[in-house]
Amino acid sequence: MKLLRYGEAGSERPGLLDADGTIRDLSAHVTDIAGKALDPAALETLSKLDPQSLPAVSGNPRIGACVAGTGKFICIGLNYSDHAAETGATVPPEPIIFMKASSAIVGPDDDVLIPRGSVKTDWEVELGVVIGRKAKYVTEAEALNYVAGYCVAHDVSERAFQAERQGQWTKGKSCDTFGPIGPWLVTKDEVQDPQNIPMWLKVNGKTMQNGSTKTMVYGVAYLVSYLSQFMSLHPGDIISTGTPPGVGLGMKPPVFLKPGDVVELGIEGLGMQKQTFKADL
Repeated sequence: MKLLRYGEAGSERPGLLDADGTIRDLSAHVTDIAGKALDPAALETLSKLDPQSLPAVSGNPRIGACVAGTGKFICIGLNYSDHAAETGATVPPEPIIFMKASSAIVGPDDDVLIPRGSVKTDWEVELGVVIGRKAKYVTEAEALNYVAGYCVAHDVSERAFQAERQGQWTKGKSCDTFGPIGPWLVTKDEVQDPQNIPMWLKVNGKTMQNGSTKTMVYGVAYLVSYLSQFMSLHPGDIISTGTPPGVGLGMKPPVFLKPGDVVELGIEGLGMQKQTFKADL
């Protein structure tokens, strides 16, 4: 299934995308794409619905973040061998973990605000992993049983805030609107192999990133298991699993985003995003 949330920000309704690309309203069956609705049993119940029996949504509504109630937005740094190489970094012996504030989450086509004082706002297409049920001390072999599905995540970053000022990466990752997710939460049964999915990103129509999850250093199952050794993962938590090469920081000379730039990105089978970058006045 391709689950989504549509409507004005703060008033989104749960929906399902049918085989013809029509949004179907799920409000009679779940209150939101969040919490208990992400449990494998609940998803199984939804999968048995006939999409044609659900009300069709008319018009062209705004698409919101594909999951609500996210408590933790956990990101993995330098998790693609080719991306580590372009930034001159070595592949870490264990996953680099940092947090992106959940307040950064926006819809896939919402405007992204370049924060005040920013000179190095950058792009990163990433595979997002959405947790479906509580995971604590899980093994790698059982880890995917705790995954509800996958989505496109844009880990927008301000590199000067991230690396040139004191402290941790979080402040360069958590600016308002720096976490577009969606358009859909694609349930894991539709993704045969999360470690072999093409992904891409364009800036103003020019391809900047063209990679695949197959160059991940630490795969999805490993990351879910690894993270669960340090903290419980809860339904709606998102793991953003790193980015392939082609970020602005890695170019010679580096290239960063400015107001008016348009970024498009996508992951095969998981949908596309498109954002206009604007100054946060």
